[in-house]
Order: sequence, then structure tokens, then C-alpha cells
Amino acid sequence: MPSPSGQHGKITTLHIVIVALSLTMTLGAWLYSKHQLDEQIENRFVADKNRTIGLIADRMSRYEDALWSGVAHVAARQEDTTLEDWRLFSDTLNLEEKYPGVNGIGVIHYVEREDLPEFMALRAAEPREFSIFPDHEHPFLLPITFIEPVSMNGAAVGLDVAHETNRRTALLASRDTGQARITGPIVLVQDSGRTAGFLFYAPFYTGSEPTTLEDRRAQFAGVVYAPFIVRRLVEGLLAKDLRNVHFSIRDEAEVIYNEHNPDDALYDADPMFQETVELDMYGRVWTVDIRTNLAFRAANGSEQPTLILAGGLVIETLVILMLAMLAKSTRFAHDYAHRLTRELREKTEKLEHANAEIEQFVYIASHDLKTPVRGIGFLTDVIEEDLTELIGPLDKHSGLKSQFDMIRQRLNRMNDLTQGIMEYSRVGHLGSVTQTQVPLEALLKDCVSDFNLDPAQVQLTSDVDAITCDAQSFRRVLENLLSNAIRYHPDPDAAQVTVTIHDELDQLRVSVRDNGKGISPEHHEKIFEVFQTLRRSTDPESTGIGLSIVRRAVQRHGFEIKVISSEGNGTEFVFQWPKEHGQSEHQTEKAA
Repeated sequence: MPSPSGQHGKITTLHIVIVALSLTMTLGAWLYSKHQLDEQIENRFVADKNRTIGLIADRMSRYEDALWSGVAHVAARQEDTTLEDWRLFSDTLNLEEKYPGVNGIGVIHYVEREDLPEFMALRAAEPREFSIFPDHEHPFLLPITFIEPVSMNGAAVGLDVAHETNRRTALLASRDTGQARITGPIVLVQDSGRTAGFLFYAPFYTGSEPTTLEDRRAQFAGVVYAPFIVRRLVEGLLAKDLRNVHFSIRDEAEVIYNEHNPDDALYDADPMFQETVELDMYGRVWTVDIRTNLAFRAANGSEQPTLILAGGLVIETLVILMLAMLAKSTRFAHDYAHRLTRELREKTEKLEHANAEIEQFVYIASHDLKTPVRGIGFLTDVIEEDLTELIGPLDKHSGLKSQFDMIRQRLNRMNDLTQGIMEYSRVGHLGSVTQTQVPLEALLKDCVSDFNLDPAQVQLTSDVDAITCDAQSFRRVLENLLSNAIRYHPDPDAAQVTVTIHDELDQLRVSVRDNGKGISPEHHEKIFEVFQTLRRSTDPESTGIGLSIVRRAVQRHGFEIKVISSEGNGTEFVFQWPKEHGQSEHQTEKAA
């Protein structure tokens, strides 16, 4: 009869199964780790890419703001803008510090040939020599009248941009659309290096604001413009050696900027990631080719997946040897499986802890951003008061008044964004769920009061009288849905919102329906994404966070929210809500 120890010393089918499963877990851990690492690295590239694209778009937007402030200045002066006026205005912009990358800012006048003597008489009265060049046969002229700083742009004074198709076409497009436009690639006359550049135009008109193409052409007086050398524009964004990506910019077939130089110390001949992005840039399409460089490769190289695989294979070898040598292999296999389970649990807990820290960081960062926003708002008020004392009421200075209004609008939007991010991050864990009962009628009454509505605009039909589970989150969900229904209604005074709640045994089915303009089906998923909004230019400002908060609050209870809508037929949001706290936890665990 075999001894028990002999039986224990054999490699049984159970042992083989355990080893196979353990090997599978090792491979699974390796694949999971590799997938997670690859995903993290790709997310870093996406972040770097979005940052680069965002910097380009934001910088051009700031330049556009400067042009429109110049348009406001010219409009305020009408036809009385002088050389000295423009020099003083340019000095207030502080171009070198606030708008790095811009070569200057100037005025181009539209002059019919029969009006040329009068135009030249005005220029002759100025303390400088002025002539228009080169000659051409077009029935109108577009001379650069003023350009500051003249020290670095003097060669461009008097240049008639009508002589060249590229410059002329973009300027006339700006005239006809009433919007800012840029030229295709050109070489600036003031650029001794003869590198790629372009001109940025913003039109101004005589009389009242034109509304039709015919009016714009009839009232067109010229443009405020800024010349750019693309190389300097990019250098003003972010130093190349501080970025983990290099990029090139192509306007149609012409490359106007290129960092993909094999002689560059950070050039990567086989980049880890590469993506091409098309930007609609003021009437032109810029194709941006973004590639990772050696700095990105160095910062994102990791041997962790390989170490996990190698370590796992070593462990498997040891397991097989120990199974052959030790009689008590079952206990070893049990301990080994238990150890792996504990390690996986610890990794999971670390990930949960890291996610909690990230949410806390987002909340704190958003909260801290409110302080400089309030400081900027206070400083704006002080500056406006000081200017009022110096030059009188700003209502008489439409250009300054519009610029202060623009600052306050953007401060309000920044404040709304930070507040939305704080609320989004505070849609926390189920541990914060309370069991306080909140009467539905009182809740709706508060909302009607908060949004200054007629009580008849909001109707409630409910199988229950109060919300018990997580009433605070339910209030936030209802407030956001009601706010959207009223804010984006074509006629808020005619808005009608119906809230219907059905008792479905262990949960509630909630419907919020309005009679607004509706949402096209292709946008039903987009509206729930953070910072996404379908807002038109005439609609109220929106942070794009409200519906994200709604979805997150519903999902943390284990449910989903859906939208039923089409254009012109109103919108209905439908979701489930738990009746009790324990049932909410059960739903979340089931969803997980």
C-alpha cells in the first residue's frame, strides 16, 4: 500500500490544473499591465497633442481679440485716426509682452482710385514720408497706412496688398464675411530671413454695422491687421525643448513650419505615436502633423510588463520544482493563489485610492482657481473706476467699454467652469448617501423659486410623496435638468416642464420632459460628455458640465440615463433612482 507521503509527492491532475491556472494569471497580469501602460502612454500623447493644438488655437484667438480691439479703436475715431493715435493705441497693447509672436499691428485702408488724391493729402499732413507701392491695374488700392512698431516694420509702410492675389483674396474675404481671416503662406517684406508668414485681418466699416454682403461692400473702409512669421508664432507658444512632441504645420501643399528635423537632438525616427490634425484657421485649413520625440520615449519607457512576465515565469518554474519535491503541494498551491489574490486586491485598493486623490485634486484645484478669478474681477473694477475718473464715463468710449465687458464675460465663464468642475468632482462615493426624506413638492417649489419661474410652468405627477435615498444628489439632478430645459428654450416664458415619477417596486422611474426645441439624435451621447455643449452663438453661456453631473449621479447608483428627443419635438430625460440606500449599494455592486 503506497504511503500517504508518496501520494502527496506526486504531481496530480489538480497540480497541473493549478499550475496552468497560475500561468494563465501571470500572462493575464502581464497583458493587463501592458494594456494599462500602453493606454496611459497613449493618453499622455493625446494630452500633449491636445495641449499643442489648444495652445495654437488659443494663441490665435488672443491675437484675434487684439485685432478687434484695434477695430473698436478705429470705429471710435471713425475717419480721424492719425499716425499718433495708432502709435498710442499700439503702446497700450504691449505687444511684445502680451502677444509674443506677433510682428506688429497696423491699419490697411480701402481707397478707390478717384479718392487717392484726398487720401494722399491726409498722409502728406503726417510727420513722415509716405508712398504707395507697387503699381498695379486694380480699380482700388489697399495700402498699409499705419504699422507699429515701425522700427521693425518700416519696410511694410505703404505696401499696397491689392497687388498680390494671396494678400488681396484673404482681405476681401474678411470684408465680405465681416469676420477675421488669414492669408495663405507669404513672405513678409520686413522679414530678412524670408521664412513663411501670413497676415491676419479684421475688417472695419463706416456708419452702422452692416448686415448684408451688399452693405459690407458698400461700407467697407479697411482692416486692422497683424503680420506674423510662423517661426516666431510657434516660439511664442512653448519652447521646443520643453515639449515631448514635435510638430509641423502645412497650409495646403506648403509646409509653413517644421520641427521634424533628423539633425535635431530629440528627433525620433520611429515615433511611438503620430497623428495628423486639421485645424479650421480663419478661412484656411492648417494640417498639424504631431509626433512624439525622444523625450517622450524616455519619459514613457517602462520595463514593468516585462518584469511582471519574467517574474511570473520564474515563479511558475519554482512552483513546478516545489510540486515535484514537496508532498504538501496542495497547501503551497493554496498559499500561492491566496498571495496572488492579496496582491491583486492591494493593487485594486491602490488604484481606488489614486482615483480618490485625483478627484480631491480636481476639486481643490478648481476651488483655488476661484481666488485669482475673483482677483482679476476686482482689479478690472478698480481699473474701470480709475479710468472713469481720468476720462469720464466709459459709456462715451465704446471701445474701452466693450473690452471691459469682454473681460467680465470671460471671468464669469471661468467662474462657471470652476464651479461646474467642483460639483462634478463632488458627485462622490456611495458612502456619502443620506436617508433624509425630502418632499417632492417642496423640492419642485424650491426649483421654481430659484429659476424665477411661474409655478404653472412645472408640473409634477408622482406615485411617491418624497425622495428618501440620496436626496441631495436627486435635487442636483433635477435642478440641472430643469435649468437646461428653461435655459435653452427658445422662449423661456413659454417653457413647460413635466416631472413624472413612477414607483416600480424596488426603484423609481423618473421622467423630465420639456416642450423646447429638442435635440438631434446624433447628439444624444455628446451632451453627456464633460465640457460638451450644443450651444449656438445666440444661446446663453454654458460650461458643458451640468448633464455630465446628472449622468455621474445616476450611474453611481447603478443606473443609466437616456434621452428621448428630436429637433422641434421637445426633450425627455428618463432614469431610475433607488428607493432605499441598501438597494442603491446593491445596484452599484451589480453594475460593477
